[in-house]
Amino acid sequence: MLSIADHNRDSVERCYVYPVVSRRAGGVSVGVNLNPNNACNWRCIYCQVPNLTRGTAPAVDLALLEVELRGFLNELLHGDFMQSRVPEGVRRINDIALSGNGEPTSAVEFSQVVRLIARVRAELLLSDSVKTVLITNGSLLHRSDVQQGLRDMAQIHGEVWFKLDRASAAGMAQINDTHTRIAKVRENLIAAIAACPTWLQTCWFALDGEPPSKQDENDYLMFLAGVLRDGHSLQGVLLYGLARPSLQAEASRLSALPAATLQSFADRIKGLGLPVKVSV
Repeated sequence: MLSIADHNRDSVERCYVYPVVSRRAGGVSVGVNLNPNNACNWRCIYCQVPNLTRGTAPAVDLALLEVELRGFLNELLHGDFMQSRVPEGVRRINDIALSGNGEPTSAVEFSQVVRLIARVRAELLLSDSVKTVLITNGSLLHRSDVQQGLRDMAQIHGEVWFKLDRASAAGMAQINDTHTRIAKVRENLIAAIAACPTWLQTCWFALDGEPPSKQDENDYLMFLAGVLRDGHSLQGVLLYGLARPSLQAEASRLSALPAATLQSFADRIKGLGLPVKVSV
């Protein structure tokens, strides 16, 4: 039985396609894992990927991906998977999510994958209520081929979930183990917004028993305020805490925050005029 506490990529023994019950989505998310080599260009300290390595996605076998995606969607739509493997109350397909074990936009074939998903959706007459979601750290959204993929996603009820866990260079180095410049994050976020409806996704948790500081909150709010002030329309913020254990070296230093702490920060974000969805 699937659970929000277990996002095992091998639960249906396919190379690229895997199902999860998403607490943020409230249904079954059909994951598309373009990084089966567990390689990513970031190393977030809360990441649940085992044996995570630095790198990019390997070559994608588009034919195999198409067979897997079509077959599994058919199983969800016409088989007994929902009844036998999905808890009651969340037995619906919420989205097809380009996510997985690394940064999906690092795949050279990313834009081809988006077109493949569009083709399968059309063939199976998938409801418009089923979104196509890209879960990304945003680091490669300056690439023209990736931006084309986002524009194509917008045509199939697409959304970008753009990671922003901290809005300072020091914070990103600590939480995401990357030396990406904040100016570059802003530039890539604006590119995402221009191409496809975009949400920020933010993981908020305690480190060594201490919650994010007021400075962390203020940096984040200042970053958002600047983006909004310049006329770039975000859909909102997906604010979430820790639900599954990290598989990184820092795991023992991480802990979930009380719901009230997450809600307090969410209320500050809402003060900027943005919707906020909180997942404890």
